[in-house]
Amino acid sequence: MHILLKEDEIAYLVGRSGTIAMAKTRGIFFYLETDTAEIVLFTEPEDLMVASSFGLGEKVRRGLRCTLYQLRELGAPLIVLPKGHPASPRLKVVVSIGPRTRLSCKIQPGTHPEQNVLCGSEEFHELEVFSEPGGAEIRGVSLDSDQVIIAKL
Repeated sequence: MHILLKEDEIAYLVGRSGTIAMAKTRGIFFYLETDTAEIVLFTEPEDLMVASSFGLGEKVRRGLRCTLYQLRELGAPLIVLPKGHPASPRLKVVVSIGPRTRLSCKIQPGTHPEQNVLCGSEEFHELEVFSEPGGAEIRGVSLDSDQVIIAKL
């Protein structure tokens, strides 16, 4: 499925138990903080920020939008927790940044510094998001058009 996405927009993929959001990076850089290092992530204008939440509804969409806005517009850092950290199960939103993101329901939220894998609900397991000029390509999971919402970031 191809999704048209402008740089001032956010796209939501709404499932039965989870929501995915994505927005363009605009080619800015991001700070990734781990327990041992600070890494600078350089991006291309068409790269994507992809956020995942185990929830539904307007409240979840506002949280996803707020998280992506903080990262892109306010320069908030991405924080990676060490594996086994007690806060991991309490995370409400997790984010990956880059040209490709694969979702998995078999990883611990917030503990993966590599920016090509993201924790997601079972229905989005193996979904892949690829950045494209003017949008994104979604592969691996069948979505209906009513499961995609485009809004202003």
